[in-house]
Amino acid sequence: MTMEFTDRLTRVEPSATLAISALATELENDGVDVVDLSVGEPDFPTPENIVEAGKDAMDAGHTGYTTSAGIIDLREAISEKLADDGLDHGPEEIIVTPGAKQALYEIVQALIADGDEVALLDPAWVSYEAMVKMAGGDLTRVNLSETDFQLEPALDDLEAAVSDETELLIVNSPSNPTGAVYSDAALEGVRDLAVEHDITVISDEIYKEITYGVEPTSLGTLEGMADRTVTVNGFSKAYSMTGWRLGYFAGPEDLIDQAGKLHSHSVSSAVNFVQHAGLEALETEEPVAEMVDAFEDRRDLVIDLLEEHDVDVAEPEGAFYMMVPVDDDDQAWCEGALEDAHVATVPGSAFGTPGYARISYAASEERLEEGIERLADEGYF
Repeated sequence: MTMEFTDRLTRVEPSATLAISALATELENDGVDVVDLSVGEPDFPTPENIVEAGKDAMDAGHTGYTTSAGIIDLREAISEKLADDGLDHGPEEIIVTPGAKQALYEIVQALIADGDEVALLDPAWVSYEAMVKMAGGDLTRVNLSETDFQLEPALDDLEAAVSDETELLIVNSPSNPTGAVYSDAALEGVRDLAVEHDITVISDEIYKEITYGVEPTSLGTLEGMADRTVTVNGFSKAYSMTGWRLGYFAGPEDLIDQAGKLHSHSVSSAVNFVQHAGLEALETEEPVAEMVDAFEDRRDLVIDLLEEHDVDVAEPEGAFYMMVPVDDDDQAWCEGALEDAHVATVPGSAFGTPGYARISYAASEERLEEGIERLADEGYF
């Protein structure tokens, strides 16, 4: 039997970050020591108090279905967290999802139809493009590589890229893959264009708690943005809970109602006991601060190591990634780096920005030093 597959799937490629990780795993299974600088997850264990909360929830019998949007205690706690960030969303304007990726998927599916225009800021996380294509949308892209990945100097380019035809703009600050944190002036520029052209904006804030000396602004707090911003966040990065799969989004109630249909008919709800662990996570501060301090030290280490090999990078202000300039054929560079130096990185072309490789510094200082040394020894720097 020959199966025919839908255009919405054949028009997209598998996740490049997961593909590189799979290749690295294959090498490791063959006994090769791979320094994996491709992975987008903290290398710290989930804080013990969060793990215990999950266990306690299971022991207490929280193993069945929950309300589709999520348990009320967690949505109320998220509402309070958002209020601390300056956002006003009651529990009825929040959906808890199995990971922030699911939140983004549901929002795009709710808002984008065939031929709708969506604007991305490149480099952009790999799954944005795929989600838009699966919804039938068309992409308009703004290249930030000429401005050290900062948006403020590129506002004129963004203005030229959007129009009354633009349905959605996706903003990710702090950014994956660059670590850039957009200035208030940049976000105000986004606000002005969104209001002028009646554009809905997704503010992906999954790395909001991981910053170095800067305080990121939530886009929805700006005047005129409350009713046109959908805020996405989750627990994977800040609380080292990637495998728990827990995220959420908050936005206008009519969007929540419509996206909630997809949510209820697809995933039903996030896992019950995981939601209880998320409730504990929102009360967890010290382990998060310790992780952020470690990431900052590692960022500084990698910058210093690259400088020793005359490689200049834009200094990340958040997340745990940086974009490293490489050959024009970044795909070949990354494949060669994995095969020759046994160091896994992700090609910049996967993020819409050829000529770069993304390095994750969510690894120990020893492994970071070894990875950079291997790349230099094999002639990749």
